[in-house]
Amino acid sequence: MKKFGNFCRALDNLKAIYDYDEPYDNIIMSGMVNLFQICYEQSWKAVKEVLEQNGFTGMQTGSPRQVIKTAYQAHIIKDENAWLNALVSRNNVAHTYNEDIALEIIALTKKVYYNMFCSLREELAENWIADL
Repeated sequence: MKKFGNFCRALDNLKAIYDYDEPYDNIIMSGMVNLFQICYEQSWKAVKEVLEQNGFTGMQTGSPRQVIKTAYQAHIIKDENAWLNALVSRNNVAHTYNEDIALEIIALTKKVYYNMFCSLREELAENWIADL
């Protein structure tokens, strides 16, 4: 599955955020936010592909919110609120010129989102993707 592979590579790249501590310069801060954004985009697209291949419907618009809600109902993700919060963070990426927003996204990624993505990779690999 191409989208799952893309997600796994993005997650591998995201791990680099733990190599840096505050204070961050603007380039490092922007890079870490971008790594989060890429991983988030690849994660929900991989989930959408898995859901569709397993016969799930109800994602007519294909929006991340619909995919998250369907994935929660299908038990692919365990913490719907964390995923919805990550969606808010992803939507706030456009405002990372504001240092407070960028720092919040980085902190949440280190504390919550990275582990959330790791749990998703494990769940998909173990229970949803047969031909790895």
